[in-house]
Amino acid sequence: MLTMTTPAIASGNKSGRFDHPYDGYAPKSTLLRDSTPGKAGLDPAPIDAALAQVAGWTKPSGTVHPLYAGAVTLLGHDGKIVTRNATGMALKYSDGSGTELPADQQIPMRNDTIFDLASVSKLFTSIVILQLVEKGKVDLDTPIATYVPEFAENGKAAITVRQALTHTTGLPAFLPLWSDQPTPELRLREALTAKLKNPPGSTYLYSDLNLISLGELAHRVTGKTLDKLVADGITKPLQMRDTGYNPDEKKKPRIAATEYQTAPPRGMVWGSVHDENAWSLGGVAGHAGVFSTADDLAVLAQTFLNGGSYRGARILKDGSVTAMITNFNQGFPGNDHGLGFELNQRWYMGGLSGPRTAGHTGYTGTSIVIDFDSRSFAILLTNRVHPSRNWGSNNPARRAVVQGLALSLGVGPQHGKDAWFSGTTDASTTTLAVPVAVPAGGAKLAFDLFVDTEDSDLLYLETSADGTTWTKVPFTVMDRGTVIDTDGSISGSGDRHWHQVSAELGTGQQTLRWRYTSDPLYQGRGVYVDGVKISAGRQVLFDGERTPESFSASGWRLSRR
Repeated sequence: MLTMTTPAIASGNKSGRFDHPYDGYAPKSTLLRDSTPGKAGLDPAPIDAALAQVAGWTKPSGTVHPLYAGAVTLLGHDGKIVTRNATGMALKYSDGSGTELPADQQIPMRNDTIFDLASVSKLFTSIVILQLVEKGKVDLDTPIATYVPEFAENGKAAITVRQALTHTTGLPAFLPLWSDQPTPELRLREALTAKLKNPPGSTYLYSDLNLISLGELAHRVTGKTLDKLVADGITKPLQMRDTGYNPDEKKKPRIAATEYQTAPPRGMVWGSVHDENAWSLGGVAGHAGVFSTADDLAVLAQTFLNGGSYRGARILKDGSVTAMITNFNQGFPGNDHGLGFELNQRWYMGGLSGPRTAGHTGYTGTSIVIDFDSRSFAILLTNRVHPSRNWGSNNPARRAVVQGLALSLGVGPQHGKDAWFSGTTDASTTTLAVPVAVPAGGAKLAFDLFVDTEDSDLLYLETSADGTTWTKVPFTVMDRGTVIDTDGSISGSGDRHWHQVSAELGTGQQTLRWRYTSDPLYQGRGVYVDGVKISAGRQVLFDGERTPESFSASGWRLSRR
């Protein structure tokens, strides 16, 4: 089997095309403007289908709880906001059991509803740290203890800022600071002096303590609290007016409620940070505490796509943005991480996944995905912990929204007006077959191939003389001067362009087929086959462009984009 993982390299993009990735960053002058999928060169149908799913998940299914009370979805592409949609309720329940408030007391979700971002807040702390690096006040490879001396306790003297940003410090995932200690000062000290779970640098383990420590580092270095640093360095320059910590009480009617908590006994948490540790630290912490709207996050996403600048305000140099989206965790496969962003995470980035796809999720049900290769982003904000965190995960909605955007981006045919597309259905097998009589001496098969799949979702090229017993046909992939031999199967993502494929066919009457199999979870952008031709010397035995009706398709379909 061949797995395609080569980073995309291209000289330019055709807007709306998944198979023509951009290089570098968008022009710093790029400003967001309202548009529609169609006007932006996107197919609106997959987006509409995703929005219908998001809306459907606000409703219970039999005895199964809804995934969330409400949601706001915002999609952007090439400087255009193509979708802005609110569904469900920002406030719906009165207690943790799911007792609904009277209808006149419920609050519908709005496009400008303010959400508790939970761990998406970590991106703001990471930006602050990179800003201090740019100013020469912090060095990425200097121990945190240089700036925060008590951090050195319990064998942590050598842990660096870079390791905290990439979650390779060895610290535990979290500690119940709110219940362990009686005061904010003692809670912060417990976080800073925590014992290691693993040797530093040996393991990837996502940890709130990493960002709590970096938030305090920024405080020590500048003398300013983290909320002040975020306001001065990010939200004010970018005019993100609804973004910050501890939102004004006047905004409460626009804030999505989160969880009804009994331990600590806070009741319905609404307008105050949900995370218990952040709450017990006064609402401002490096790992959680930021509130924001979909539109404000869209500005932040476009700022990253622009290389750190928006509306004349530069919050990061383009080199710092590059560092935030460069994988420094090559030693921990599957846990790709830049200096702040998670990278290439199929479980919530779906068909947009790739080496230059960055994002983050939040426990309250929030997520942001930024795809630099297509200059697109997907923002999904939900109140999935309202009224209880135990009601379940909103990961299906995260994937649906991103997959809708990915499928709206076209993959253009290499020949003629269309190409065969495998579809992207979980736990399925789709086939594309064609009969051919190969004369003595054999024949050569040639076709164009586009592959963007999860590594465990494979395309097989097979042949059968009886339609029952199938044998893999080894094929050769030609990729911009590189020749790679396969065993007859292929998978992989991150390589957003077409390849040329050739194979030798044996003698006799046979059926040739392309078989795509997917496992129960996660999808890429799918598989496309085009320009199928079978030749014996100068004789063309089959030309798929001339006789597409010769194919027998089960699950595959002809696609013009």
